[in-house]
Amino acid sequence: MSTRVIAPSLEYEDAFLTMLADFETNEPQNAEWYAPARADFAAYVRGLLDEEQGQNLRRGWVACTHRWLLGPGGAIVGVARVRHHIDTLFLFRDGGHIGYDVAPSRRGCGFGHAALRAALAEANQLGLERVLILTGATNLASRAVIERQGGELESIAFSEFWSEDLCRYWIQPARHA
Repeated sequence: MSTRVIAPSLEYEDAFLTMLADFETNEPQNAEWYAPARADFAAYVRGLLDEEQGQNLRRGWVACTHRWLLGPGGAIVGVARVRHHIDTLFLFRDGGHIGYDVAPSRRGCGFGHAALRAALAEANQLGLERVLILTGATNLASRAVIERQGGELESIAFSEFWSEDLCRYWIQPARHA
């Protein structure tokens, strides 16, 4: 499995929209996060790049680096996000520093590990010494990915926002540099 980590770019519109279609078909509840790309891809990419610079942020949002995982055949197989800080109550309780998604049809191929490694590398470049990652307690695949990357479970608590128990893991990005 060869993957490349790339910044959001107009060059990958078709590949990104194919990943979005995968989510729409197989996991519609998560497709909504990427759906704005279908309406205006250029604006979507510009928004992600602005977010990385801390520009034009929506109220309550923080600077966030987005990276896409380019897999075999030029397909976008996943995404990784690194929030530059989590100094809002929502991010500390329900969001964390790092989020990642793998296209539903690409799961079970190691792309989750690649996405988390990419996020940890970005977190290290940002100088983050310790990052929080949250995942659903019943998401055993994601828990395994996080634990394999050195995630230390702090607690499991119910999230009213997500309506499920969330596992709170901490990882030191420098250990992955």
